[in-house]
Order: sequence, then C-alpha cells, then structure tokens
Amino acid sequence: MMTAVEPSVLNVLQRFGIVRAATMRLIEPLTPEDLMVQSSPDASPVKWHLAHTSWFFETFVLREFLAGYQAFHRDFHWLFNSYYNALGEMPEKKLRSSFSRPPVDTILAYRVHVDSAIARLLESGSVPDDALRRIVLGLEHEQQHQELIATDVKHALFTNPLHPAYIESKTSDAGESIAPPVEWVSFGGGLTQIGLDLDPADVKAFAFDNETPRHSVFLVPYSLSNRLVTCAEYLAFIEQNGYARPELWLSEGWAKMRDEGWEAPLYWGRDKSTKSGWSVYTMHGMIPLEELSETAVCHLSFFEADAYARWAGCRLPTEFEWEHAASTVPSTAGNFIESHLLHTSTAPSGVGLKQIFGDTWEWTSSGYTGYPGYKPLPGALGEYNGKFMSSQVILRGGSCVTPASHIRPTYRNFFPPATRWQFSGLRLAR
Repeated sequence: MMTAVEPSVLNVLQRFGIVRAATMRLIEPLTPEDLMVQSSPDASPVKWHLAHTSWFFETFVLREFLAGYQAFHRDFHWLFNSYYNALGEMPEKKLRSSFSRPPVDTILAYRVHVDSAIARLLESGSVPDDALRRIVLGLEHEQQHQELIATDVKHALFTNPLHPAYIESKTSDAGESIAPPVEWVSFGGGLTQIGLDLDPADVKAFAFDNETPRHSVFLVPYSLSNRLVTCAEYLAFIEQNGYARPELWLSEGWAKMRDEGWEAPLYWGRDKSTKSGWSVYTMHGMIPLEELSETAVCHLSFFEADAYARWAGCRLPTEFEWEHAASTVPSTAGNFIESHLLHTSTAPSGVGLKQIFGDTWEWTSSGYTGYPGYKPLPGALGEYNGKFMSSQVILRGGSCVTPASHIRPTYRNFFPPATRWQFSGLRLAR
C-alpha cells in the first residue's frame, strides 16, 4: 500500500486527465444526433462509448478500491456492460442505438462523476498497486475506444446519403507527394524473442495480457516491402479484374466478397450517373481518388489484402516477422490521430522500413491465439482478450486514428477476417 502521493501516482493522475480530455475533444465536431447513430452491428453509438469507458473505471476500480464510493446509477452496471459475462446480463450490442435514454447530458455527468472519484482515489495517498494497474488498463481501454469512436463515426457518416464530413477540411497535402519505389528490406531470420515479460513490481509498465509471455520463435529469412501498398497500386489490382479471379481468393473470402458485392475497398465509390471515376469517402468528406493515389490504401478486409498479395506474387507477413522487423525501427513515430490528418499518408523517402507505425493497421497471415504459457488476467478482466482467440486474424502497427502513446512493437490487434470498417491495409512480404 502507498502511504503518500508518489510521483508514479501523480503521473497516472496526469495521464488520466489527458486521455479523458482527448475523448471529449473527439466528439466536439459531432451533434447530439450524431452521438446516437449505430450504422452497423459491429459498431456502437458514440454516446455508448462515452458511457462504457466510464463504466470500466467504475466497475473495475472504484467499486473495489474507493471506500464509500456511490455508484452514479444502479442500472448503469448492466446497461453499459459490453461483453463481460462474469458480471451478469447486458443488452444486445445491436440495440445500443435505441438508448435514447439516458440522455447525453446524463452520460456527460456520469463521466464527471467517475473522473472526480478517480482523482479522489489517486490523491488519497493510499492507492494499492492493483488499483494503479487497473487504472492504467482503463486508460489503454479508453484509447482503444477513441479509435473505435473515429471508425464508428466514419462509418455512420458514410452511410448517410449526404456523406457529410466529420471535419470540413481537406486531408491537407497527404497525397500530393509521390510514394517511393517499392524496395525490399531483408531480415536474416533465426531464433528471435517475441512478446513481453512484465515485472509484477513495476506498476508503471503496461502490456495487454495477450502480448505475454515473451518466448522464442524461429524465423526463416524473409523480406518486407519498405512501405505500405498505395491506393494507385490497389487500383491496378481492381483494373486487372482482381475481384473476379477466384484463384487469388481464399474460399471463404471469395464467398464473402460475392455475397457482399465488394468491388473495391470500403468507402471507394464511382460516380452514380456515369459509373466512372473513383472517389474515396474520408473523415473530410468525398475526395477524388487521384488526389489520394499515393497514400496507403485502407479499409481492406483480410481476404482482400491476401488476394492482393497473391496477385502481386507475394504474401502477407506473419505477425512474428512483423514484430521482429518492427523491433529494428528506432522509433514508433508515425501518422497517428495526433497528426489530425485522420487519413493515411504518403510514405516518406529514405532507406529502410516506412509506415511501420501509424497510417493503417497491417493485416498479417497469423490467426489470433495465445502465446505459449499465456494466462489471461484473473476474474472478469480475463474476458478482455482471451475469450476472443477464435476465428480472428492479427493486425499490427496502429493506424491514423490510433493514439500515438497507445502503440508499441508487441501490440496485437485482432478482428474477424471480413472486417473492413477499421483503418486496415497491407504490407507485402516474401
């Protein structure tokens, strides 16, 4: 138990304020009506994200570690539960857009209530280490929901026939430069260490449980392309009938593509009257594809990324190849949400790997399973990652709507292979 407000606790308190404020800045361009939209069963209304991230701190920190804590509302414990079955019942996810009550003002008051209680706990001078760890986990959880707010809002506004912009401005000069030629960066392979081992005594260190434990993997020598695949390169795949060649597609992907009528990445569309000329919906509205042709292609499913790689005579990297390569990059700097571009960029020139971090999540060929010796967190928090280790594919690297402080080389994202509403793209391997 801590007996004084130590610097590490003050750091957590400061970070808590920064992360919670970042969420509120994300919703500034949105109307109350925008906050209610749920355009897909995979997405959630922004109002729900605002409540659920507060619910996380109330449920896993305040109820257990703050003496005398009074819950904001007795029904919120089940109403804003997402998928933690150990905590009891919850509404169906697809019904979240029907929550017109409680109103937005009540949700914002809930956030203030929780923020004040977390501050009291951290300023109390008696904060158990486990409480600190859970607060840090809650901040990482909120950053995940910041990214989900961006992806869900983009999908919601796109499904509006007016295709309104999230922010009324162009994506700056993202596509005005020319992407460097594709070059191959070679790696020698052999035994390498993957993942992390955390020191239980270090409450400041953080990784999700699915990044642990650190273990050895043998890699055959391999090469990665120096940058992400661009929109212009993907357009060539489309123009060479990539969506009509079954030999390029995995069986499930071919069936899904034909069933859903995919002809291009999500958010690409032709002029409705002439069926010619591609435009791309971005957070800044519709933009002609030629203005974005040199930027990284995104909003691809795993099946599309895999088909493109086959068409290009290459493959997708494994998650272990990706992590091994990313560990050689000296910085995790990249095009993240803090750049305010809210879209992919053009790879910079220079030697070595580019766009490893930021721009798009990169599909790998690896299924989502636990590492050797993996153990989920105890209790309900063990449902955070472990129970999803089935029928999911790993993505790495972060995207243009990922908070920069949220990413690291060992970070494992995962989605079903047909997912397209995330900012997901690809890098070639061979």
